Amino acid sequence: MSDPTHAPALRATRLGREFGGRRALHACDVELPAGRVTALVGPNGAGKSTLLQLAAGLLRPTSGEIRVFGEAPGTPGARRRTAFLAQEKPLHAGFTVADTLRMGRALNRGRWDQDAAEQLLTGSGVRRDARIGSLSGGNRTRVALALVLGKRADLLLLDEPLADLDPVARHDVMALLMTEAAEHGTGIVMSSHVLAELEDVCDHVVLLKDGAARLSGDVQELREAHTWITGRADPAEADGLPRSVDRGAVVHSAVGGRQVTALVRTPPPADDGRWITETPSLETLLLAHLRAPRPAADEEAAA
Repeated sequence: MSDPTHAPALRATRLGREFGGRRALHACDVELPAGRVTALVGPNGAGKSTLLQLAAGLLRPTSGEIRVFGEAPGTPGARRRTAFLAQEKPLHAGFTVADTLRMGRALNRGRWDQDAAEQLLTGSGVRRDARIGSLSGGNRTRVALALVLGKRADLLLLDEPLADLDPVARHDVMALLMTEAAEHGTGIVMSSHVLAELEDVCDHVVLLKDGAARLSGDVQELREAHTWITGRADPAEADGLPRSVDRGAVVHSAVGGRQVTALVRTPPPADDGRWITETPSLETLLLAHLRAPRPAADEEAAA
């Protein structure tokens, strides 16, 4: 039996989930160390929400398995150590903000941190006697996140948590989440479509595409394992890339006019003075992998 004190925060093995014959996840393998801030990215329909709901115990796998700190999601031990925020931010519209926080305290006796919950509401103008149904989308998000932080869980599963917030609020809430991670060692898995805002806050990334994990690992290690090259397109080559580039190492390339850019797995092409090589940003890395063609093996399996 796995030791939950040393197990990964989340481990999915050949995980699959179907909805009426449609595959949302298929043979998905993911392992997230405890205490990391993970960006969960991918196009619409890639399986991000499904993976988070499976980890929260709201769905059961069709195939494979998923464990949270070594335990099956939905069991008492896993529920105690995780907190989930759905994309819809479901809250009882008739409750006041104060009612909602009292409910959070009642459901999480022994672990509830009122100060942590109040932090997200302080300075926001959210009245404690206001009913949830009367709040703006952004303020409902603040209340929902207050419940998540107040639970003082070891792993926060956040599905598009910042989508309803304005730029200033996004910055402030992100800062609070990063403080939570740094001071308490809390792990965070956060899905987002805004790649640029993930660069400075996430130290781990999982990219889902076509229902499987196409990229997963430490952000810095993944960046250093790739090279972004820019240079004049070689007219003798159909793809414009220099002959020294191993085509099997090319993640994605594009020609614009006389210039070609490409993300390649290191090592980079031989330096002949015509090419600029640099370590890609996280956004550049993710965009290239998102644009990469579907592996042939997957095409055959889907046929």
